[in-house]
Amino acid sequence: MRQLRTSAIILRRIDYGEADRILTLITPDVGKLSLIAKGVRRIKSKIAGGIELFSTSEITYIPGRGSVGTLVSARLQRHYGDITKDIERTMLGYELIKLLDKVTEDEPEQEYYDLLDNAFRALEDNTISVDLVRVWFSAQLLRMAGYIPNLQTTVDGAKLNADVRYEFDYDSTAFRQHEEGMYGANEIKFLRLLFSGNAPAVLAKVANATQLIQVATPLTQTLRQYHMRI
Repeated sequence: MRQLRTSAIILRRIDYGEADRILTLITPDVGKLSLIAKGVRRIKSKIAGGIELFSTSEITYIPGRGSVGTLVSARLQRHYGDITKDIERTMLGYELIKLLDKVTEDEPEQEYYDLLDNAFRALEDNTISVDLVRVWFSAQLLRMAGYIPNLQTTVDGAKLNADVRYEFDYDSTAFRQHEEGMYGANEIKFLRLLFSGNAPAVLAKVANATQLIQVATPLTQTLRQYHMRI
């Protein structure tokens, strides 16, 4: 039967039978795959080392006639093993994998594969805070789904003023002037960088990043729940 090769990231692993596993993977070119890894739970399995979590792998598989194909071989391309040395980074890694699995259909664009790979890179970098990775990932999911908030004008269409404080109106997804609003020039600039697709390493260099992350987090989480129900 025809064998195909691609890169992949493991999203889910479910034990099946005595020694098999059903894998859900995301790839850059053929979307999401469901594959059975036969005998992978046996000690001498040659496949097991190539399907680690927090990794990118090169896989060879046979497409199934139904929804599940067969994994033939797997070779690690890059394993982000340092993530598991920190419990907080490990737990966030699992959370991001689950989120991506929920929001992607059978044929997601390559951008989603790249997003998860970049998230692993950021989690492995101890100079990048866990909070930054979390808020960045939420912002990218919103951006890729087309839910970028209006960060240029107010609810009335007026240009944002650097000397004015604002609150965020979730119904119109835009800012509204408010004397005690939590968003000023610095907070809005940071949100613009966040939703522009910049890498976490770039955002980590912003002055007062820690404080700005705390302001951006509730906004991105609420928008994600409001628009994406996750």
